[in-house]
Amino acid sequence: MKSKSSVIRILYAASEQSADIYYLTRVFVPDAFLCFVVGNRSTAVVSRLEYSRVRAQSNCDEVLLLETVQEQVAKAFKVERSAVGPAEMMRYFAKLNKARELEVPQSFPSVYYEKLLEAGMQVRVGAEPFFPARELKDDDEAKALIQGNAASAAGLRAAERVLRASKIVGKRLKYEGRTLTSEWLRMLIDQACLAKGAVAQNTIVAGGKQGCDPHEGGHGPLKPNELIIVDVFPRVQATGYHGDMTRTFLKGRANDAQRALVSAVRDAQLAALAKVKSGVSGGAVHGAAVQVFEERGFVTERRGECFVGFIHSTGHGLGLEVHEAPRVSPGAGRLRKGHVITIEPGLYYPEIGGCRIEDVVRVRKEGSEMLSSMHYKWELR
Repeated sequence: MKSKSSVIRILYAASEQSADIYYLTRVFVPDAFLCFVVGNRSTAVVSRLEYSRVRAQSNCDEVLLLETVQEQVAKAFKVERSAVGPAEMMRYFAKLNKARELEVPQSFPSVYYEKLLEAGMQVRVGAEPFFPARELKDDDEAKALIQGNAASAAGLRAAERVLRASKIVGKRLKYEGRTLTSEWLRMLIDQACLAKGAVAQNTIVAGGKQGCDPHEGGHGPLKPNELIIVDVFPRVQATGYHGDMTRTFLKGRANDAQRALVSAVRDAQLAALAKVKSGVSGGAVHGAAVQVFEERGFVTERRGECFVGFIHSTGHGLGLEVHEAPRVSPGAGRLRKGHVITIEPGLYYPEIGGCRIEDVVRVRKEGSEMLSSMHYKWELR
């Protein structure tokens, strides 16, 4: 608990929500708790409710009992125990470790940041992510991400099965006698993920014009002969790592414009995947997808208050968060061996529909390793 350091790194969050504190402790705690790092040694301060479990399961070098620490802080600062909160404990451990400066993550609660400044502490906000090693995934993390993507694939296969089994009745799809809606299909997808040990939230099932807004979740009846984007990004309960896969389906018969759109997106994804390797910039990978779209005549532009074409980046990092470093976008930096990224180009035109195809890869010295797996058949009769 006591050592000499010029900087103490402080985190205060619930590890069920904070990827940084979970990465450090490797234990899920639903309520915010104090954790700090001095040198290479980490310490957690938790209540009696969590004490035994965190001691047994966490990666922390030391686990302290909150009630005992509060008594020590009250005595050291000559205040009532009821006056000891997180900020007071942070000041106490900084003094105990002779730290001249505190470093906190960007997500650090502002109320405690302000209290530390008022107390005369030197506080700096660290880079994001707070632990840079999070960007590079080892083999165990790659396995966890494969498991996450297996859950994503299970959700996508469930969607495909239901769409194949659905009947075209007029301008609607019917499944087991009821109108098939985005909400109903999303529920079935999420159930399939749960059966794989993963919790899916905000799953996207967006058909027709709804699919032209990339983060529109989708609502109402699904229609035949329209492109339907299904984007599934569940979190594995046991590990905290995510999957993230997207496929685009169509129940019925596609027209020439839809086929050209889907073909261009798939070819853009293949071009981007072929570019991925250590040392190549994320911007260059994005550029490979853009080049395919430009060669096929798919223009990205603004139409009034809407944007059409390729209106987002080619990908992003994936791990304990759905969106994390690095980026695969214009101007993005060089990829490194061990980075895990999505490759998900898309095209969006209200008069045709939207299409996005997404897979996950780990960057290698030469090329990449696929961490997701599912076919690309999309036109379902």
